[in-house]
Amino acid sequence: MKRYARVIRYGTIAVACAAFAGCTGTRKSDTANAVERGKYLVTVVGCGDCHTPKTMGPNGPEPDRTRELAGHPEQVKMPAPPSLSQAWAVAVSPDLTTWTGPWGQSFAANLTPDENTGLGTWTEDMFVNAIRTGKHMGVSRPILPPMPWQDFAHMSDGDLKAMWAYLRTVKPVVNHVPDPIPPANARR
Repeated sequence: MKRYARVIRYGTIAVACAAFAGCTGTRKSDTANAVERGKYLVTVVGCGDCHTPKTMGPNGPEPDRTRELAGHPEQVKMPAPPSLSQAWAVAVSPDLTTWTGPWGQSFAANLTPDENTGLGTWTEDMFVNAIRTGKHMGVSRPILPPMPWQDFAHMSDGDLKAMWAYLRTVKPVVNHVPDPIPPANARR
């Protein structure tokens, strides 16, 4: 009986050690799970609402899946924004990729992994730091409204890294988004 107890105990320890060793490395299933989790998060927090250009359909603006997460279309030149008052403090383009308010005019960024116009040269740390600090690339200009980075900053590192993992898998789209335009009173 003692022999069997020892075999079971050592066998259990061996299985636990093997399972633990398997969990500490990066496996394909871990990466796939992170990408799936990231896709879920990018979807439910609505990244595509602003970062995916739209086409007008029978039910109004519909996401253009050929430009998924590519940001404000570079070929769309926006006119001067309307005058805003306290009653109307924000103006938005029909496809939700351009927003104007007291901060000036902001354009939804290209979140695809394109090397020249998207997040292709970013690192995971740059992405996480951008969300945590509200600074472009984690260190430069402020990320402007309507990007709710203040809310996303409370996400776990795991969730932000999962979002990053998913964004690395979307189709790269060459689309140079315009730089933000400061408010008229700041340009004088």
